[in-house]
Amino acid sequence: MYKRQDTIMLKKEQVQRKWLLVDAKGKTLGRLATELARILRGKHRPDFTPHTDGGDGVIVVNADKVKVTGNKEGQKLYRYYTGFMSGLREIPYRTMLERKPCFILEHAVKGMMPKTRQGRAQLKRLRIFAGTEHDMEAQQPIKADV
Repeated sequence: MYKRQDTIMLKKEQVQRKWLLVDAKGKTLGRLATELARILRGKHRPDFTPHTDGGDGVIVVNADKVKVTGNKEGQKLYRYYTGFMSGLREIPYRTMLERKPCFILEHAVKGMMPKTRQGRAQLKRLRIFAGTEHDMEAQQPIKADV
């Protein structure tokens, strides 16, 4: 017979978080967003536990230099509803990139996270900056290549 090894179930008190610094320059939007969602959820760790918030924090710089493939730059739309009659608003990708470059990446990652209390808590550890400068030096981020 073989000896059974018990599965490690991480508890809330045992979580040791790190902060990772990711440079988005030249990266594809969707592929970068999936990796960020994995890190925020904690799926990149060997002690991943689905019911425990064990993910790491992510700092993204150069969010305004993220790219999209194909014709998405001319065709992609961001829609929202104001709440009034005929209040559907559509903003093209290029306009959104000029106005709010951080929203594009945040919107993509948010769509890949679970729609639960735990998912919302994990999403709070995503910090996105348009340029190369960030004010998160106190977290001692580790440069990560995603």
